[in-house]
Amino acid sequence: MDIKLSPATEKRLHGAIQRFVAEEYGESVGELGAGTFLTFCLKEMGPAIYNQAIADAQACLQERVTDLENICFAEETSYWSKGSKKGILRKPDHRR
Repeated sequence: MDIKLSPATEKRLHGAIQRFVAEEYGESVGELGAGTFLTFCLKEMGPAIYNQAIADAQACLQERVTDLENICFAEETSYWSKGSKKGILRKPDHRR
């Protein structure tokens, strides 16, 4: 599976890679080196990261679906019990 990035994102990541190498190793890496390293990361590590993200999303959705009954529960036949304070159930006045 190839992970495709937009040209703007690739350019931003090239800059990030160049800065990282310069700050961490005191070396300079050009656009070609940064691009090659990014391609390696996307091909070698990208699928593992992608698969973990999908597994996390599935777990989150499964948790929400399992709890759906508690989240989206509406009390049934509660109209008559709400208006009764003295135990007298009154029919609604439809003349309004």
